[in-house]
Amino acid sequence: MDAEEFRSRGREMVDYITEYLEGITTRPPYPTVSPGYLRELIPDHAPLTGESWTAVKADIERVVMPGVTHWHNPHFHAYFPTANSYPAILGDMLSDAIACIGFTWASSPACTELEVSMMDWIAKMLQLPREFLFSEEGTGGGVIQGTASEATLVALLSARTAAMHKMREDKPDMTQGQILDKLVAYTSEEAHSSVQRAALIGMVQMRQLPTDSKGALRGVTLETAIREDREKGLHPFFHSMSFNFNPHKWMRVNFDCSAMWVKDRYAVTEAFEVNPLYLKHDHQGQAIPDYRHWHIPLGRRFRSLKVWFVLRMFGVSGLQQQIRKDVSLAQQFERLVRTDARFEIFGEVVLGLVCFRLKGDNETNERLNKMINDDRRIHLTPSQVKDTYFLRFAVCASSTQGADVTYAWSVVKQMADKLAKSSAK
Repeated sequence: MDAEEFRSRGREMVDYITEYLEGITTRPPYPTVSPGYLRELIPDHAPLTGESWTAVKADIERVVMPGVTHWHNPHFHAYFPTANSYPAILGDMLSDAIACIGFTWASSPACTELEVSMMDWIAKMLQLPREFLFSEEGTGGGVIQGTASEATLVALLSARTAAMHKMREDKPDMTQGQILDKLVAYTSEEAHSSVQRAALIGMVQMRQLPTDSKGALRGVTLETAIREDREKGLHPFFHSMSFNFNPHKWMRVNFDCSAMWVKDRYAVTEAFEVNPLYLKHDHQGQAIPDYRHWHIPLGRRFRSLKVWFVLRMFGVSGLQQQIRKDVSLAQQFERLVRTDARFEIFGEVVLGLVCFRLKGDNETNERLNKMINDDRRIHLTPSQVKDTYFLRFAVCASSTQGADVTYAWSVVKQMADKLAKSSAK
């Protein structure tokens, strides 16, 4: 494919993407394929000679689309949102074309410097404490990680390294293995699985502490656990000094883009710093960071481009409007659930997620969830807190409107009616 053909095929692909997104409601949110479906549709080896773009494009619908879960279908209400927008897609197109690997400032100055500015922009939008800003005189700053799981792991490994250095200073006779045995961290029993995985990778103890009736970890519970562990000679080390959230969920920036800020960037860089000669440059150690010291991989994409495009084209007010609309839609679904005496809301409805269930046992709700997803008009995912199984309704697609919420509730009610009839037989 030469430059002229790329111009033509690029226009075709933009048209295809636009038609896909604008016509996504014609596709079921969840596919009907079985595991292994795709292997039967393609050869078991790569072609010896190149094929035409026409042949490749034809296989998008034949091979790929039958197995796609359409996260941007307004009838998709599973998991949490994954954001998308045309400005973000354009940003990723340019990033893919530039194709730099911004591990140091010298490897692509714009890649580093735009990320620094975007992290300060978002921090100010969120009204984070100014100690998280690069632009303040201090040690704070932000970085775009791939996922919140990566941010959690980076935070834990940074804290672990700092704690080990401190303990080696206080007790120089202790080996690294002995120190690791003493380290203990804490999280809620309702915390995301990535927190526990970070502890497994970091080889430290992670205690999952019980929550109250609202699923919240209380301060007194944490204080008691810390006191008990100190009495056993353990060393609590995982303290809060960072903040992370995913713009790729609700900020119209497509995956991957997970924003992380730290109060002390040197605590992070000291945990990951390795300086071979081939990565050194004349501007090391100055005010601009080398982001290779801020995360697990060496290479990194030019992700700040799509953030810059989105923030400039939507503006803060445009993003606020989207979020407020989605919160309103979740409240609409909550009201609909409360109109049916067979159902109950589980927990407090916060922002864009509604947890609900049929009154009764877990098995009945498991059957309802399966019936809804087997029906395939909408897609939900369940969860469980302590011993209670429930269904989750998340406002996911940015195109979701009130009519889509009403439609989703009608499907839930129809499946509940069907379940009741089958149970009565």
